[in-house]
Amino acid sequence: MFVALIVATAVVAAADWWAVGTDNRRAEYVLKPLTMVALIAATLALSDPVSDVARWAFVVALVFSLVGDVFLMLEDHFVEGLASFLVGHVCYIVGLGAFGLNWLLVGVGVVMVISMVMMIGRPIVRGAGEHDARLTVPVAAYMTVISIMVAAAWGTAVPIALVGALLFYGSDACIGWSRFVAPFPHHRLWIITTYHLGQIGLVLALAA
Repeated sequence: MFVALIVATAVVAAADWWAVGTDNRRAEYVLKPLTMVALIAATLALSDPVSDVARWAFVVALVFSLVGDVFLMLEDHFVEGLASFLVGHVCYIVGLGAFGLNWLLVGVGVVMVISMVMMIGRPIVRGAGEHDARLTVPVAAYMTVISIMVAAAWGTAVPIALVGALLFYGSDACIGWSRFVAPFPHHRLWIITTYHLGQIGLVLALAA
C-alpha cells in the first residue's frame, strides 16, 4: 500500500507540475493540496518505519505543509504560510532526531548550511526587509529553522533524507529569491517540482 500511495503521490504531483507550467490555476488549487493528502496517506500506510516517533512527527510536518500550501495559494497570506511551514520544519527536526543522529555529521551539515545561508539566505532576508521591514524577522527565523532541518538530515546519514531536505531547501530558496531578490524564468515550476520531490524524499527516508 505504501508503494502504491507513493506512486499515486508522484502522479498527482506531476499533474500539478503540468498545471503550474501551463498556468492552470484552477487545476493547481486542487492538485497541490491533493498531492500532500496522498503523501500523508502514504506515510500513514508505511508498515515498518525507521521510528514510530519519526513517522508521526513527519505526519504532523506534512499536515502543516498542507496548511502552508493553502495559505500560499491565497492572496496576502504569506506570513501565515511561512509560519505553517516553520512549524512543519520543527516537526521534521524532531522526526529526523528520532532516526538517531551522528553529531559529527550534524557538524558537517551545520558548516554546509552556514555556507548556503551566506550565499542565498542573506540576500533573501535583506530583500524581504526592503520589501517590508516586518518580514525581516519571520524570514530570518524561517531560514534558521529550515537550515537546522537540513543539518539534522545530514546527521541521519540517510542519503534520501539529505536529498529530500536539500530539495525542500532549494524550493524555499527559489520562493525567497523570486519574491524578494529577482524573479527568474519558470521559477514557479522550479519551486513546485523541488518542493514535491523534497517532501517525497523525506517520507521515503522513513522506509530506508
